[in-house]
Amino acid sequence: MSLRSVGIIGTGKYVPERVLTNADMEKMVDTNDEWIVSRTGIKERRIAAEHEATSDLAFYAAEKALQAAGISAEELDLIVVATVTPDMSFPATACLVQKRLGATKAAAFDLSAACSGFVYGLANASNFIAMGTYKYALVIGAECLSRITDYTDRNTCILFGDGAGAAVLGPVPEGRGFQSFVLGADGNGGELLKIEAGGSRMPASAETVENKRHYLYMNGREVFKFAVRIMGNAAEEAIEKAGKKKEDISLMVPHQANTRIIHAALERLNLSEDKCVINLPYYANTSAASIPLALAEAAEQGRIQEGDTILLVGFGGGLTWGASVIVW
Repeated sequence: MSLRSVGIIGTGKYVPERVLTNADMEKMVDTNDEWIVSRTGIKERRIAAEHEATSDLAFYAAEKALQAAGISAEELDLIVVATVTPDMSFPATACLVQKRLGATKAAAFDLSAACSGFVYGLANASNFIAMGTYKYALVIGAECLSRITDYTDRNTCILFGDGAGAAVLGPVPEGRGFQSFVLGADGNGGELLKIEAGGSRMPASAETVENKRHYLYMNGREVFKFAVRIMGNAAEEAIEKAGKKKEDISLMVPHQANTRIIHAALERLNLSEDKCVINLPYYANTSAASIPLALAEAAEQGRIQEGDTILLVGFGGGLTWGASVIVW
């Protein structure tokens, strides 16, 4: 059977109003603006309001993506939400978004691959459309990382922010859309980035709360080394799999974790910085929301034109990685 060509037909983003600057961080922990910027590239991050949860951020981004795609929620066949900060263990955040959108005929599920989650979600949803099972899918990356961040830990609290990005997928003309996907995982690195408590291995208790086991833990040094290597490897593999060359890439949209990691990937791919979306200074690391947020922003700014070849690439807890080449 012949597979349909599938692409992104609309994007949207949402970030909370509250801004937490490096100057604010200086009042909370022993750190300073120069130290944060030189090591990460981050200047500020957005923090969800008390009444906002991950499904709220996801919903606002989804509305914008649907508007950009020119389709109604009722036309959606599938909703996938990539997140490590769901509103609750279950039901899936995707089901909460489905209800709020009024996407009455859409199947809905969450996907957990940390910062690689959005690319994993695109790969899943695009296969449903390519096979003819569905016509339109909504893939959202959304996080409220402020809810799992220990703001007394100066090594991690400076790194993370909240936000959401969404993409509507649908059939596109032959030769356009997704040209390749590369997904991978190495569970040997699972201990490097995790939340220990709250699951079946270590259920919530007074002791786990007291010992801060419900906050994000990261071995920054080891994750950094992994990221520098895997970003380049995954990107090169996706480009080759798509039958493209490095010089064919019009724009790279990487996971926004650290500017040094992004620059290492650019160097490996021999791409100039003007061929890369870097919004990390303003939003910090938003995990699964990072790539769709950057993609939607690039589309808003007119940095993506029809026919452009876009490279998405990210890495995350698991450890996981994902890359995709798209002809817009």
